[in-house]
Amino acid sequence: MTRPALRGLNAQMDLPLTDADPPTLPPVLVHQPQGTAGPVVFASPHSGRAYPDALLEAARLTPPALRRSEDVFVDELFVAAPDHGAPLIAATFPRAWCDANREPWELDPAMFDGELPDWVNTTSPRVGAGLGTVPRVVASGEAIYRRKLSFDEAKARVAACWNPFHATLRAAVDAAVATHGGCLLIDCHSMPSPGAGPKGPDFVLGDAHGTACAPGLTRTVEEVLAGLGYQVRRNDPYAGGYITRHYGRPRDGVHALQIEIARGLYIDEARFQKLPGFARVQRDMGTLIARIAGRAPSLLGT
Repeated sequence: MTRPALRGLNAQMDLPLTDADPPTLPPVLVHQPQGTAGPVVFASPHSGRAYPDALLEAARLTPPALRRSEDVFVDELFVAAPDHGAPLIAATFPRAWCDANREPWELDPAMFDGELPDWVNTTSPRVGAGLGTVPRVVASGEAIYRRKLSFDEAKARVAACWNPFHATLRAAVDAAVATHGGCLLIDCHSMPSPGAGPKGPDFVLGDAHGTACAPGLTRTVEEVLAGLGYQVRRNDPYAGGYITRHYGRPRDGVHALQIEIARGLYIDEARFQKLPGFARVQRDMGTLIARIAGRAPSLLGT
């Protein structure tokens, strides 16, 4: 993802870049706390907005349409994490290019111009919905590509994006376990507002129906958010994706919880622009981060 690719995106999406920006952008950014990190880790796998030229050229969709899969500004909502001793790990690549919240090889055979290896998972519900590791559609259902891809293209994306993201996340989780005897992993996402009809929840907490973390973590987050005035729901319709289910191993001291935030709270969903409410949600996420970090020892039983 070179500077020309990013500047092309800037021209189409009004994303600011300056001459101080590096010529290349790594696939994952780690915002580290000062000093030794605590036992809490925050991840934002879907907030990347460095859309490579290769995607823009192959896509049948406009750049704004591609952003319908993006967890817009979620990384910024959790920017206070390092202030409370928690690393914040954020993908820079977009979900429409490679989805880090999937297995590494969930691929739709209809997208590719040849047969896929037998070991590729072609039958998962995510693949069936078009939302595999290399998505066929954006989150709103429109097909992304005007042509079929090669398996070599998928391999390159997994190598350049998926692998570095998970190597970084695994290292942070392992470091927390080694230093503190356990880890609380908070996987941060956003969800579209329901549109017409009854108002949906402001937050959905996904703990894989109680299997990915101890009940105390889910209860703590739920109580903090409810105390801040938000409507909170558990596991419906988002019970947790690959990151929550793969890393959440309470018996091994790793507790993973997915948080979905309704986008209508903080952005104009048609224009991908921050609303005045953004500052409040960001401030409230700072309060949540502080509460999780403060309760981490008791939640981990250390």
